[in-house]
Amino acid sequence: MSPVPRLPNMRDAHVREALRGRLEAEHAADRASTLLVDELGLCGQVRVDVAVVNGALSGYELKSAQDTLKRLPAQVEVYSRVLDHATLVVAQNHVGHAQPLLPAWWGLIEARWDGEQVDLVDRLEPQPNPGIDAHSLVQLLWRDEALDELAVRGLDVGVRGKPRTAIWSRLADEVPLHELRTAVRMKLRARASWRSAR
Repeated sequence: MSPVPRLPNMRDAHVREALRGRLEAEHAADRASTLLVDELGLCGQVRVDVAVVNGALSGYELKSAQDTLKRLPAQVEVYSRVLDHATLVVAQNHVGHAQPLLPAWWGLIEARWDGEQVDLVDRLEPQPNPGIDAHSLVQLLWRDEALDELAVRGLDVGVRGKPRTAIWSRLADEVPLHELRTAVRMKLRARASWRSAR
């Protein structure tokens, strides 16, 4: 009797490919105003595996069957300071352990593997983040971008020659959060190098 062939393991690349395919299909009609970004850095601490920037800032954290959940609590903490919506995309073997680690507003997608491709199954729909932190959010902006946002509001006096941390602080302290959220999304979508790379 011949041995049963062993199926290849699901890896991060498989999950990422399936998620990117889904997101590109979902946003096909609004691609001009939607930016998909891989490995978006947050607060110099973590990277969002896949981010979607349009009328909201949404992030997806991927955990394949080969990954562990060791870093998930720290990732959840930082994601929850910045993103409008967050979703964990996780292999079947992690679902039961991962769900209790997520805030109630997070989404959850189960990644099922048949040996050849990933099937994404929605388990929890993401809800709006109730706890965005302005001082964390502004760190998505480059120094010149943050300074531009201050300048258009006449708030740049006294910080033009200062480090970006001072510029970020002025922006977070002086501009209402709803304005900041819009400004950050617009700046991210306008980055020419990101658009050409896409």
